[in-house]
Amino acid sequence: MPGILGKKIGMTRVVNEDGTMIPVTIIECAPNIITQVKTEEKDGYNAIVLGCYALKNPTKNRRFRHLGEFKCENTEGYEKENNIDVNVLSDIKTVTIMSTSKGKGFQGVIKRHNFSRGPESHGSRHHRQPGSIGACAMPGRVIKGKKMAGRMGSDRTTLKNIPVVLVDAAKNLVAVKGPIPGSISTIVKLTIE
Repeated sequence: MPGILGKKIGMTRVVNEDGTMIPVTIIECAPNIITQVKTEEKDGYNAIVLGCYALKNPTKNRRFRHLGEFKCENTEGYEKENNIDVNVLSDIKTVTIMSTSKGKGFQGVIKRHNFSRGPESHGSRHHRQPGSIGACAMPGRVIKGKKMAGRMGSDRTTLKNIPVVLVDAAKNLVAVKGPIPGSISTIVKLTIE
């Protein structure tokens, strides 16, 4: 199985056998349902599409609140409408986690790009301003990619080689080591490496 979709619940700690405490993030992985099986002959690549958290009022084209596609080398054994539960992670050591980071709104260059601020003493007028953004007549424009103020956060973030600490099949919970991006209830994509 290439992976599973889940929802971030929060953080806690797990006490190891030797007494050390491990900070973990709890992810709820409700049973996923295979909504589509993509094959190389039909779609050009092999993948399965999972849906999680069924809608209360489903429509013809939308049955699940979230969908996630997982590429795989072989799609044999996967059939539409099959259930995928948290047991697929029971023997897995590490996973790749993809989620959306917290949005922080429109931020200046000091918070967004870690610029140094200007002098705060008497007479200075540029405390938190970005400074020069380029030359005058040559090139006569602002270079693309110039670090400026703008919207910060809400980016898709990937973490690799995250250890799986605990799998609770009865409660559909997975505990992974350390923090993961996003706020509580953020949808998380766990891919088996």
